[in-house]
Amino acid sequence: MTRFLRCGREAVLVELNDLSQAIALYASLSAADLPGVTDLVPAARTVLIHLDPAVTSPDAVRAAVESRDTSEAAAAPARAVRIPVVYDGPDLADVAALLQLTPGEVVARHTGTPWTVAFTGFAPGFGYLTGGDPVFDVPRRESPRTRVPAGSVGLAGRFSGVYPTDSPGGWQLIGRTGEHLWDLDGAEPALLLPGATVTFEAETR
Repeated sequence: MTRFLRCGREAVLVELNDLSQAIALYASLSAADLPGVTDLVPAARTVLIHLDPAVTSPDAVRAAVESRDTSEAAAAPARAVRIPVVYDGPDLADVAALLQLTPGEVVARHTGTPWTVAFTGFAPGFGYLTGGDPVFDVPRRESPRTRVPAGSVGLAGRFSGVYPTDSPGGWQLIGRTGEHLWDLDGAEPALLLPGATVTFEAETR
């Protein structure tokens, strides 16, 4: 079931059943380039559509969304991001034991299948990565850390992610990267944007 919630004159929030529907709608709308739509913000089960009221209206945007077939949504070409990782995280052994794998097998599965940025949130530049190997479904830590270093690579539920800055966090940490996920001086501050394809590559230091 899809619900449409008006957010004033300049936005419409589309509520969907699950993450896959949100990803499909975001991909479809990104490719459509609807007149008057100025920004799209996907989340786990929603897509927030910002609009220019001088060009379109919430009712027109709703009608455009309802008319779209997202079953075979044609997405814009995905940005490909490679992230080198040193897999020496403090939770790697615990994750391996939970999944009944060796640490090496965890690394092989984490690097063996591309991930997709489903949405961003929690902190600027933090991408929630979905897809990957289906073996990954791990609980958050019972006791979150008060400080997780920038570049830490983690797992939580069926998501993977990379902490863009030092922050508290409860994800299971399996590695670290030297890539900068958030740079305010860059043309595009966030390295990971919704729809991007992410490949992790193991390296040693």
